[in-house]
Amino acid sequence: MITLAVDCMGGDHGPRVTLAACRHFLERHADAELLLVGLPEQLAGFAHARARIVPATEVVTMDDPVEVALRRKKDSSMRVAIQQVKDGAAAAAVSAGNTGALMAIARYLLKTLDGIERPAIATQLPNAKGGATTVLDLGANVDCTAEHLLQFAVMGAALGSVLKNDDQPSVGLLNIGEEVIKGNDVIKRAGELLRAAGRAGDLNFAGNVEGNDIFKGTVDIVVCDGFVGNVALKASEGLASVIVGFLKEEFSRNIFTRFAAICAYPVLTALKHRMDYRRYNGAALLGLRGLVFKSHGSADEVAFEQALARAYDAARNHLLERVQARIAHAAPLLQPQEAAVPVEAAAAVLHP
Repeated sequence: MITLAVDCMGGDHGPRVTLAACRHFLERHADAELLLVGLPEQLAGFAHARARIVPATEVVTMDDPVEVALRRKKDSSMRVAIQQVKDGAAAAAVSAGNTGALMAIARYLLKTLDGIERPAIATQLPNAKGGATTVLDLGANVDCTAEHLLQFAVMGAALGSVLKNDDQPSVGLLNIGEEVIKGNDVIKRAGELLRAAGRAGDLNFAGNVEGNDIFKGTVDIVVCDGFVGNVALKASEGLASVIVGFLKEEFSRNIFTRFAAICAYPVLTALKHRMDYRRYNGAALLGLRGLVFKSHGSADEVAFEQALARAYDAARNHLLERVQARIAHAAPLLQPQEAAVPVEAAAAVLHP
C-alpha cells in the first residue's frame, strides 16, 4: 500500500474539491490509502475503506504570512499532513495551500538532504512533442548560486528518471542563448559545473537551452533560478487561457467563423487538451528528507487528483531514494567551490 497524507483544507476550495478528488483517486488506485487531514467536522461525511481522518484544529490560509503558518499555527492541516511523512505514517504529503508556508513547514519538519542547501520546486510544462518538460526551480529560490543550479539539475534528473522511466534524462541549462559564452557569471559558472557533472557521469547534460526549448521538448529537464522559472510557469498558464478564450470567441463570432471552427474542432480540442494545465498539476518539493507535493491553489477535482497521482507515482517509484543516490554520487561536485578544487579536478574524483 502507498499511503499519502492529504491536506484537505488547503487551496481556494478546501474539502469541496479535495475530498471529491480523493474519492476519484481511490477508485483508480487499489493499492493506495489516504490520510485525510483537516477539521473533523468538515471531513466527517467522507467514508472509504482505504481512507482515515487525521484531525487538525487549524488551517493555513492563502494569505497567511510564513511566520504565522510556521510559528503560530502548529496544529494546521498542512503541518499535520507533513508530520505524517516525518513520522513514517505516509510516503508523501499533498497540499494545495500557501506555497511559501508549505515550503517553510516542510523544510522545518523534514530538513534538507545532505549535499542540498536549498529545496526546489519542480513541475512539468506541456511541450510540442506531446509530452512534458520538467522545469525547476519554479519560485522557491529567487537568487541562486551556480552550485544551487547544479543541485537542482541532479535532483531534477532523479525526478525525470521517474517521470520518463529513463535513468539518463537529458538536462539543459536555461540561458539567453545556446553558446557557452552567453549568460551572466552565475550561468557561465553553472554551465562549467554541469559540463563537469556530465563528464563525471552524474548527468546527461545537453548544454544551454532557450525559453522556447521548454515548449519544444528539446530536453527532458530544464534548470533555472526560481524567478525565471516562475515567470515561465505563469506564462504557460496564461497561454492556455488565451487558447481557451480564442476557441470560445471563434465559435460565437459569426456563422462563417463558427463553421470554420466546427471543421477544425477535433484539432482545436486536442490542442486545448494538451495545453490543459490540470493534466500537469502537482509540483514536487525536491531536496527534502521526505516527499511533499504542491497542487495549484485553484485546482479543481481533476487537477487535484492529478497532484495525488504524481505523489503516488513518486512514492511507488522510490523518488526519494533516487534523489539520495544521485546526490551521493555527485557529492564531490555539489560542495561549494570557492575554496575547493577546480571543477575539472572535482570531476576527476569520481573517475580518477
